[in-house]
Amino acid sequence: MNTALLFPGQGVQKVGMGKDLYEEFPVARELYDKADNLLGFNLKGLCFEGPQGELTDSKNAQPAILLHSYILFKLVKDKLDYSVVAGHSLGEFTAHLSAGTFVFEDALHLVRFRGELMSSTKNGSMSAIIGLDPEEINRVLDSIKGIVVIANFNSTDQTVISGEVDAVKEAGVLLKERGARVISLAVGGAFHSPLMESVFEPFRKVLLKTEIRKSEVLVYSNVAAVKVENPEQIRKTLAQQILKPVQWVNILKNMEKEGINRFIEIGYGNILSRLVNKTLDNVETINISSATQVRRFLENG
Repeated sequence: MNTALLFPGQGVQKVGMGKDLYEEFPVARELYDKADNLLGFNLKGLCFEGPQGELTDSKNAQPAILLHSYILFKLVKDKLDYSVVAGHSLGEFTAHLSAGTFVFEDALHLVRFRGELMSSTKNGSMSAIIGLDPEEINRVLDSIKGIVVIANFNSTDQTVISGEVDAVKEAGVLLKERGARVISLAVGGAFHSPLMESVFEPFRKVLLKTEIRKSEVLVYSNVAAVKVENPEQIRKTLAQQILKPVQWVNILKNMEKEGINRFIEIGYGNILSRLVNKTLDNVETINISSATQVRRFLENG
């Protein structure tokens, strides 16, 4: 089977994540302790004990998720056989870290800075729209005066909108009238929308100073939905990702065209596996999310 690795993004964080890994595997203890030293605060304590509200803050959630997913990857890497990697939003940085594009220290500092910038916006909101075609959603959004755009093309029946609070609320009402299910998301801002403009430039400047190495496997870009290899292209698309929609459906369909028929989700929960199964037919999905699942994978593959 042709395999892709998938890494989740912000929203999967939950108090207790990683504690089982820390207690069982030396590499997990090493990386959690190293992250605490690099960041200068007790990230593992926040991951293991909370509070949930503080862990959910972008500046903490983003390094926490990247670290948890990367530890899982390190634990099973030698047993993995795969040809491409991708990550959803924040997960794209974990994908690049796993591919060797970034060194661990740079990736951790990048997502901490990205999270701090995104935490500082504190404006706008996001809602998941279930059961309506993106084209119909866009027609509704075009009728609204305020700023509201599609932020995530997650699956064939799940799309996320992002923008000004009132505009997102108005869109939700109109979309419900058309039969959609609308779920307000617990986020601190209007991610992947024009309201992130103030975040774009400072993050782009930091990316320009970050070393990009030749990756071991190619990584799909959220913005372009294709594999990126050139360092300048990687920097450009990672910066644009803050403003642009996540093209997850197109990433999955392009992987399918490439012959990928097995997807291994490495990170907390199984959100991406569910999106794969909603979007593609006749594919296999595997989750590696916990110490138990690590052991099972190492034993059985």
